[in-house]
Formats: sequence, C-alpha cells, structure tokens
Amino acid sequence: MAVGTMISLALYFVVMLGIGIYAYRKSTSDVSGFMLGGRSLGPGVTALSAGASDMSGWMLMGVPGLMFTVGLSSAWISFGLVLGAYLNYLIVAPRLRTYTEMANDSITLPDFFENRFADSSHALRITSSIVIILFFTLYTSSGIVAGGKLFESSFGLTYEVGLYITAGVVVLYTLFGGFLAVSLTDFVQGCIMFVALVLVPIVAISDVGGTDAMMQAIEKVDPAFIDLFSGVTVITIISAMAWGLGYFGQPHIIVRFMAIRSVEDVPAARRIGMSWMIVSLCGAMATGLAGVAYAAKVGLVVDDAETIFILLGQVLFHPLIAGFILAAILAAIMSTISSQLLVTSSSLTGDIYQAFLNKNASEKQLVLVGRISVALVAIVAIFLAYDRESSILTLVSNAWAGFGAAFGPLVIMSLYWKKMNRHGALAGMLTGAITVLVWIYAPITLNGQHLSDVMYEIVPGFIMASIAIVLVSRLTTKEQPEIEKLFDEVVAKHS
Repeated sequence: MAVGTMISLALYFVVMLGIGIYAYRKSTSDVSGFMLGGRSLGPGVTALSAGASDMSGWMLMGVPGLMFTVGLSSAWISFGLVLGAYLNYLIVAPRLRTYTEMANDSITLPDFFENRFADSSHALRITSSIVIILFFTLYTSSGIVAGGKLFESSFGLTYEVGLYITAGVVVLYTLFGGFLAVSLTDFVQGCIMFVALVLVPIVAISDVGGTDAMMQAIEKVDPAFIDLFSGVTVITIISAMAWGLGYFGQPHIIVRFMAIRSVEDVPAARRIGMSWMIVSLCGAMATGLAGVAYAAKVGLVVDDAETIFILLGQVLFHPLIAGFILAAILAAIMSTISSQLLVTSSSLTGDIYQAFLNKNASEKQLVLVGRISVALVAIVAIFLAYDRESSILTLVSNAWAGFGAAFGPLVIMSLYWKKMNRHGALAGMLTGAITVLVWIYAPITLNGQHLSDVMYEIVPGFIMASIAIVLVSRLTTKEQPEIEKLFDEVVAKHS
C-alpha cells in the first residue's frame, strides 16, 4: 500500500483515539456521563452523531453495492429512510428528550419504559434488554464484517485480521471515553463521510465523461438500471419504503435525542441532520451508478459489488486522498459499531447488573461493568462475523427490522397515547420481535418465495405490534393516576 494512504489512515486512527482520551478525562466519572454524556450535546454533534451512527458501512458499501447490482430501482429504500428520519426528528425527538428526563431521569430505553409505565415487575426492562442485546449483537457483527472486507480488499490482510483491527480500535475509544467519545468521534466521522460521499461520485462521473455519458454507458449495460420502476411492484415499493419505519425504534439513534442539550436545540439538529443525510445518500447512490459506467468503460472486474466504493477510491485518487476515502469507510463502520456497543453495554450495566445483581453498586463499579460489557459484546460480535459470506445489508436489514417492530410502535404510542399501559407495552414489544423472527426464519413460503422475499419483515412486525399494544391496553385498562399525570405534564411542555 502507498505511503500516502498509510499516513492518512494513521492520522485518522490517532484522531479517534485522541478523542477517546479527551472524553475519558471529561465525562466518565459517573454512569450518566459514561452512558449519556450528561445530556449536554449541542445540535450539530447530535445531528451528525445520530447520522453517522445510523449510516454505517452499509451506506458506503451496501447502498453503492445495491445500486451497482440492481440499479435505480433500489433507490426506494433511500426514499423511505429520508422520510422516516425526518418524522423521527419531528414526532419522537422533542417529547422523548422531555419525557426521559421527567421520568426519573431515564438514561436507557429500557429504563424509560419501566419508568414510563411504573412497571414494578421489571418485565419491560428485562424484555427490552434482551431484545437490545440480541439484535445489537447481530447489528454490531454487520459492521465488523464490513471492516473485515475493507481490510481484506484494500490492505492485503486476511479477513479475520481485518475483523480484529476494526473491533479493536472501536473498543479502545468506546471503552475509555463512553458516550461523549462516541458522539464526538461520530461528529468527526460524519464530516469525513460527507466529504467522501460528495468527492467520489463527482470524480467518478467526471472520469466517465459527465452525467450524460454516464447514463448512456449504463443504458448500454442494461437499460433497466436507470428505470426507477424496473422490476418493482407495489409490494416491493412498500417493503423498501418501510425501512423508514425502523427509525422510531433504533436505540442507538434515539438515545441521541435523550442526550441533546435541550428541546429548543431539536429543530436545528433536524435541519443539520436531514441535510447531511440527503446529500450523503445521494452520493452513495451516485457512486453505485458511476461505478457501473466506470467498470464498463475500463473493463474493471468487480468480484464483490459491496466494495465498489473502495475500488473507485483506489483507482481514481492520489494515495493521500485514497487514504482519506478509506478512512471515510472506516468512519462509517466504526461510528455505528461504537454506538451499538455502548447501547448494549448500557443495557447490560443498568438494566441487568444494577437492576438485578447489585442494586447498591457505586458509580465507579457501574462504569467498570459498562467497560467490561463493551469488550464482551465486541468479542461475541467478532465470533458471529467470522462467516466471510455474510452480507452487510442482510445483517443490517434483519436487526433494523427487529428494533423497528419491537420498539417503534412502543416508543411512538408511549409518547402520544395516555391510556397505554405496561401490559400493552409488553405485548407490543414481544409481538413485534417474534413476528420479525418468524418472518425471517420460519420455513414458510408463498408461491415458492420465502416470506422475507415477499415483503420486508418490518411491515408485518410493525403492524402486529401496533395492534397488540392497542388491544391489550384496552382489554387491561385500569386507573393510572400518577402515570397519566406525568404524561399530561410532558404534553403541557410541548403544547
């Protein structure tokens, strides 16, 4: 590998670890600081942190790869994501920020569910923690798979070594710096990703002769590649757009809303976050299409479509810039892994260890357990990532659907429906998670197709969870004066 590329990557790693050391000195002396950064994030950090932790390796590798393989018809997923993210900022962020602070200063999602519904049985806390640990371990492994592929295709290292390097750097800065380190590194990584996703498609399109030449070249390869409706049905579009539903239940994203400095900062965060997201997604899609034209022009052989962004970065740029582009991919991968590790760690620490094993644990003990949990989850995720044939987008889609169905309806209704109770919350969570798992893994087919090939599993999961919440809450209705009083106080603050 060129010296310039190595210099760029070495500088990136130094910056990430430096931020971890800074955050370690700043905010990890107590569990609130380690897990939620003391609720002190500004709108810019909140927005780019949420975006970077959301748009992982799947945006720089999965989205361009899908566009390279399928064409413009795969853009429906991006349309759904933009709509879902906007609605998440609009309807979830403000009330969740207020409610989590008023509900006994809840610092995790399971903590909020238990306090919101005054669940003395701890059933909501236990169940939501299990869901988080289960799906986030899968989700984290998808990021580590992306890192393994990156180091294998770009550095000549083995896939397994790539897994350990990716996980090792993330674990170090997450382990020491906690939430503040994760958020600050996400901010820097979001900036790097943004520049790379603008730079690569512009240079690639210019290299093939401009937009018109690119479209003509793609049309020669396959006219269907530039048809938004090629090979899609109404159900296909619904399934793709339904990715947007997942935003309402992603713990690593909505925890940023809990940590923002104040509700007044949410509109600014929304404007920054949505602008970043739209430009970045357009860049990722354009990279895939430009890759089709470039590969046809020079006869480039692409063995793995999910590495097209990497290949274009290597062949089109000076080694120093190529190193920056590889750093952007690492940024996308690591920003999401770190967020997922921290949320899983917070669930293991606060929702299991403190709640059931050591209720009188000191702040120092809880931070230590949080750090141990980060390392343990990373080890399990590395083990799962050893399957070299794992598809980044498939792993992400399964975990995304699981969280979206289990937590999405629960989060929205808990913020907007006063009569919802803990029985309905538990029923909705279980119904959503189980429906997704059945849809993915049950040996059931329709017209010879597996259920998940017919429709994305988040659609039936979200619908069934919503129905379960409403039915069970109505069937088990009882007076909840204290809960309803708190709800009214939260609503009053937003009226």
